[in-house]
Amino acid sequence: MLHRRRGFTLIELLVTVAILGLLAALVIPTAQVTVQRRNEGELRTALYQIRKGLDDYKQAYDDGRIEKTIGGTGYPKNLETLAEGVTDLRDPKRGKIFFLRRVPRDPFSTDSELSAAQTWGKRSYASEAEEPREGEDVYDVYSNSDKIGLNGIPYRKW
Repeated sequence: MLHRRRGFTLIELLVTVAILGLLAALVIPTAQVTVQRRNEGELRTALYQIRKGLDDYKQAYDDGRIEKTIGGTGYPKNLETLAEGVTDLRDPKRGKIFFLRRVPRDPFSTDSELSAAQTWGKRSYASEAEEPREGEDVYDVYSNSDKIGLNGIPYRKW
């Protein structure tokens, strides 16, 4: 009696590999978009937290809770001040006011040796919105990434 060998033919294997390759080609871009969408969510959250901290600092300055300086704008000198805290002049015990628990990192920053505050571009009160520059204070922050978001707007403009 002749026994037929059981197994896959070369054509069956090639068809299977082609189908798996096609499926992988469809999944990889979806995974990349998912990672980018997650990073964009982190960027949105980080920008919101820092900008809220800057606004809260300015409000405390205007309310007389932070020491005023001649020619001061009411914004902090650096981002670290938001997390390190400042003395509350209205508190009899001279406790500190904290505006952030920690300074978040820019999720699109690739340099892991930079501190979280150094990953952000900073705009001073004296600079124009279209051409932000660092200066004596921190009025706003933006991402230093050259990439463009899924919405077509560069991350620097968020």
